[in-house]
Amino acid sequence: MRKTSLALAVAASTLGLSQVAFADFIGDSKASLSMRNFYFDNDVKNTANNDGAAREWGQGFILNYQSGFTEGTVGFGVDAVGMLGVRLDGGGRATKTDRDRTPGALFPLESDGSAVDEFSKGGLTGKVRFSKTEARIGTLTPRLPILVSNDGRLLPQMFEGGMITSNEIDNLTLTAGQIEHAVGRASSNGTGLAVDGGRQASNKFYFGGGDWKINSDLTAQYYYANLEDYYKQHFAGLGHNLALGEGSLKTDLRYFRTTSDGKNGNAAGRAGGYSANTTFGDGTGEIDNNTWSAAFTYTLQSHALMLGYQRVSEDSNFVQLNQGSLVNDSLANEGAGGSSVYLLTDRLAHSFTRAGERTTFGQYTYDFAGLGVPGLKASVAYLKGTNIQRANGEQNKEWERDIALDYAFQDGALKGLGLGWRYGVLRGNAATDVDQNRLIVSYTLPLL
Repeated sequence: MRKTSLALAVAASTLGLSQVAFADFIGDSKASLSMRNFYFDNDVKNTANNDGAAREWGQGFILNYQSGFTEGTVGFGVDAVGMLGVRLDGGGRATKTDRDRTPGALFPLESDGSAVDEFSKGGLTGKVRFSKTEARIGTLTPRLPILVSNDGRLLPQMFEGGMITSNEIDNLTLTAGQIEHAVGRASSNGTGLAVDGGRQASNKFYFGGGDWKINSDLTAQYYYANLEDYYKQHFAGLGHNLALGEGSLKTDLRYFRTTSDGKNGNAAGRAGGYSANTTFGDGTGEIDNNTWSAAFTYTLQSHALMLGYQRVSEDSNFVQLNQGSLVNDSLANEGAGGSSVYLLTDRLAHSFTRAGERTTFGQYTYDFAGLGVPGLKASVAYLKGTNIQRANGEQNKEWERDIALDYAFQDGALKGLGLGWRYGVLRGNAATDVDQNRLIVSYTLPLL
C-alpha cells in the first residue's frame, strides 16, 4: 500500500472520532499560506555556445495545514500541504538549437522543451502520538544528516514514506523510517530513488539514528542509512559550544562512511543502471567513500567567522539521494534533479563532493542589528577545492565565492516580508564555470 493511502486511512479514522476527542485536534490546528517570488539566473561561461544558461522567474504558493492531536492516550492527527508554481518567465525552449538559455531550473518542461505555465503538487501526512513518540506516514520533508529535503528553488522537494521520532529518554532523540518515493523541486511527478549517475530506481531507503545532548554545550549524533542496491552510509557527528572571551566558539565535526549495497557492488548490476557517477574516482561507478569535515565558528556580538576543512576519499564521489539521472523505459530522463547533502560545503553553485576533493572554506556573517538595523544580515563565503581525481587520471580544482544579503521587515504594514539576494561564482576545470544570481521575495500569511 502506498504511503499516501495509509495517510488517508489515518485521516479517515481521525474523522470517525467523537466531538470531545476532536477538541485538541481542532484547537491546536495551524494553517498558513507562504508566498515566494523567485528569480533564478544561472549564467554559464566556458561552454561552446553557453546555451545551458538558465533565466527563469516564478511565483510559488505553499498552503500548509497542521492539525493538533485528538485527546487520549494515543492521539491522531493529519497534516496537508498543497503547492502551486506559476511561471512568470520560462526562459526559452530546451530543444531549440540556437537558444541562448535553457529552462527547467524552476519548472517542469512541456514535450517541446518549453517550461509549463504552472505546476502543482501536494500531499497528506497521517500522524500518531503516544507519550513522547510520534509516527508520521505520507508526505515528508526530512532534515537529517543522511537525508535533507532540498528547498533551493521555487517549491521544495518532497518525499513519501514513514518516520518515527521518539523523545522518551531525556536529552536523546531517536529517529527511524523508510522513504519510497521523491517529488523533485521542479516537478509534479513522483519517482523512485537513486544517486547521481544512477539510471535505475530503488524504492527502499531505510534510516535510523539519534541525537544525544550530552550537556548544554555538547551534542553527539549517529545515523545509518541504506538505499537498497546503491549504498550503505554511516554518519557520526559532534557539535560543541565553548564560551571564549566575550564571544563563543562552535566546533562542528562530521564523518561519513559510505559503501556499495546490492547491485551497485557488482559489475553486472552497475551495467544495468545501478551505477554512481563514473567521471570521477576510479571510474567503476561503485560507491566506496570516506568524507570528513571540521569547522570552527567564532561569534562575537554581531560578527561570526567560520573556518573549515573537508576531505573526500579518492575512489568515488560522496553520495546521498539524487534522482537527477533516472530514466524511463524509453531511456528518457524522468528524474527531478536537485538535491541537498548534509555538508557545510553544500553551497549555491556546487557542493564540493567529488572524489579526492580537499576543500578549505571560510565564511564571514554580520548581523546589522548591531548597527540598529534589525532584520538585515549579510554573509560572504569562499571555498577552494583541490586534488579532484578524474577517472582518466587527471587532477582538477575549483573555487566558489558566495554573497548573501537578507532583510526581514520587523514592523509596520510590511512586517514579515522577506527580501533575499544570493550571488555565487564558480570557477575551475572540473565543471562548467557559472555566475549565479537568485532574487527572492517571501511572505507567510497565518490563516489559523
